[in-house]
Amino acid sequence: MKRLIIVFSVLLLGLSTVISGCGTQTGLTKVKLSEVTHSVFYAPQYVAITQGFFKEEGLDVELSNGQGADKVMTGVLSGEEDIGFAGPEASVYVYNEGKEDNSVVFAQLTNGDGTFLMGRQPDPGFKWSDLKGKTIIGGRKGGMPAIVLQYVLGKTGLTPGQNVTIDTTIQFAATAGAFLGGKGDYVIIFEPTASAMEKEGKAFIVASLGKESGEVPYTAYFSRKSYIEKNPNIIQKFTNAIYKGQVWVEKHSPEEIAKAIKPQFPDENEEILTSSIKRYKEQNTYKTNPVLQEKDFYLLQQIIKDAGELKQIAPYEKVVNTKFAETAIKNIK
Repeated sequence: MKRLIIVFSVLLLGLSTVISGCGTQTGLTKVKLSEVTHSVFYAPQYVAITQGFFKEEGLDVELSNGQGADKVMTGVLSGEEDIGFAGPEASVYVYNEGKEDNSVVFAQLTNGDGTFLMGRQPDPGFKWSDLKGKTIIGGRKGGMPAIVLQYVLGKTGLTPGQNVTIDTTIQFAATAGAFLGGKGDYVIIFEPTASAMEKEGKAFIVASLGKESGEVPYTAYFSRKSYIEKNPNIIQKFTNAIYKGQVWVEKHSPEEIAKAIKPQFPDENEEILTSSIKRYKEQNTYKTNPVLQEKDFYLLQQIIKDAGELKQIAPYEKVVNTKFAETAIKNIK
């Protein structure tokens, strides 16, 4: 009898573990999301978390920092992560490699570059020509920060490798530390790190890559083709929550957004969060809906190709699925 009780107890423990793992204990479905970095640049995503939009859709989002698009993509393709959040270029690279179960982009979050060019001294009269002969720390080779930096330099008459140098030997998560340690003449940094460095007098914002580059599909959500096919309801609910976050950010002030996302940045000064968000809103960084347009997708690939990082243009219909984003816009008022 005692043995039966023990066996029954073990079975109950196993069952409760399964239930907890599936998220049914709380009535929510767990979704593992890996973001490329943690930045105010992604305010609509954090609003979706803190304002309960994911929970409204029945999702429990487990957020982790992949620290680089390559690492985020590795997590998604291996099945360790359900959804990845990084530049769409990562999905283009995977498709061109011939992966059968390639990653598919289903929602776009940001409308342009979110990095700021920083120097070692304040420079209110900065001109892009000032970068001649200088070295800029630009993050990983083939990543969106380095690619858009090269695009902007080209637009302003500079040619990397000839009259300016982009250092692509440092992972983006380590660029700020490398610059503060003495490497490079300039560095590109996301908010709120840029404002925090400036407040401490360690580096100073001299230009905005977002203003100079214009609209570019910079960061988006993707998952394996097989995951999307097996879990269309999860992808739809996830996209719904992201769209709600985009609408909320569009309708609220930098101060209100800063308060909303503060739990995601507990150690950051609220004043810095507010100024960072204000910068992004002023330059139209936050996209107001999650649809990745075909023209923007091909513009992105042309930029990557011009940077020497892409030999073959990937077809829009193979890498992008707008069905979930369009449904979200239609159904959420």
